[in-house]
Amino acid sequence: MKLLPAILAAFLLATSSLEAAETRLNVLFIAVDDLRPTLGCYEDPIALSPNIDRLARRGVVFRRAYCQQALCSPSRLSMLTGMLPDTIRVWDLKTHFRKAVPDAVTLPQHFKQNGYHTVSLGKVFHGNGEPAKDPPSWSEPARYDIVTDVKLRYALPKNRAGKGLKRASTEAADVPDDEYVDGIVCREATQTLERLAKADEPFFLAVGFRKPHLPFCAPKRYWDLYDRDAIPLPQPADHPEGAPELAVRSWRELEGYPDVPGEGPLSTELVRRLRHGYYACVSYTDAQVGKLLDRLDQLGLTDSTAIVLWGDHGFHLGEQGLWTKANNFELATRVPLIVAVPNRAGNGRSSTALVETLDIYPTLAEACGLNIPDELEGASLCALLDNPAAPGRAFARSLFPRDRTKFRHQGPGDIMGRALRTDRFRFVQWRENASGNVVAEELYDHQRDPQESVNVADRAEYASTLKELRTLLKPTGQ
Repeated sequence: MKLLPAILAAFLLATSSLEAAETRLNVLFIAVDDLRPTLGCYEDPIALSPNIDRLARRGVVFRRAYCQQALCSPSRLSMLTGMLPDTIRVWDLKTHFRKAVPDAVTLPQHFKQNGYHTVSLGKVFHGNGEPAKDPPSWSEPARYDIVTDVKLRYALPKNRAGKGLKRASTEAADVPDDEYVDGIVCREATQTLERLAKADEPFFLAVGFRKPHLPFCAPKRYWDLYDRDAIPLPQPADHPEGAPELAVRSWRELEGYPDVPGEGPLSTELVRRLRHGYYACVSYTDAQVGKLLDRLDQLGLTDSTAIVLWGDHGFHLGEQGLWTKANNFELATRVPLIVAVPNRAGNGRSSTALVETLDIYPTLAEACGLNIPDELEGASLCALLDNPAAPGRAFARSLFPRDRTKFRHQGPGDIMGRALRTDRFRFVQWRENASGNVVAEELYDHQRDPQESVNVADRAEYASTLKELRTLLKPTGQ
């Protein structure tokens, strides 16, 4: 008889644990490559993105979200570990985070350890090489994480018959969505949702879309949504006045395509074609997101699934005389971030709080009732999900390394540019790694110059601001 209370307590604990597991939210985690906030829900006047806009109405749109480094692998590995690039020692495209932090528990791994079935489809960690793989994160082998088959990148015979991964920079082929890899990934994801819906355990499904990453290849019908001449040319079209060469150096990503000049300015016709292609790819990706949302609705999973959609970094389309990413400017570091968690009070609204992609990991953990690991360097946004008007961070951090002379760096490079984005200013300090000497600084006043067209770091009226920002920057350095 003395054992009855203990047995009853154990039974009640087991029952409550089972009920908690049964009511746990699923997670649909959508990563989009090279997507800047070129979306209707971010008030882009050109973009046609009805499905992502639909998701925005279900959740909270974070209008001032920033990645930690404007390059695919460092950005993704930082977000998925919840740690800064400096902590995981990843600043380039070749380094795996487990070299520096072998025992790190990634975002999907944390969910896996807490009873979730975790699945990866498409580009989630990275798109090629060792950083694309992390078996401990997934309950089953990742699919379409590395794609080298040219037939999944191009559809036109003339491009498929070329050489190398980089052929034409754009392609508009009259083909179905699943002629390209993102359509295939979407098809696999909708089928996987059907399978996961029948399982007894909650799921964490990560779906990584590669567009609008170069090359700008999308089915012709998405190109036909836009009038090329109605898409404005980039403004400002020149490098910021007073910006150091370190700030405006090209990563040489676009220049690697055979139909793009290796040196010198691009023709107006090419600029228009590239910008048109980017918008077409955004709409193509948006259509895939719509298919995922439709399948959630059809399976009755919408009200039990937390959805996050984010871009790994921003993108330049000729603005500031720059293309692609790999710098510390607003257009490269600001990303779309939409978090839709069922029954949060702030759903359907937007937040102008400064947030970082580091904050996604703790946000999902808290929203789904999991503990937040102590080693995470981000902060949960759940308070903002209930009150989007609440304050966010005092500043958002980002960085970008440079080799002393080459276009691309390895590791931390020779010179590190560290940036802070405050409510009003963007401050960037370039410091030699070996000597610690500051070699250049940038300051952009978004109140007067939202396009970051003039570096005002040397102007006397900003001296006190510069002093304050230098002090704030110190804790993020090594």
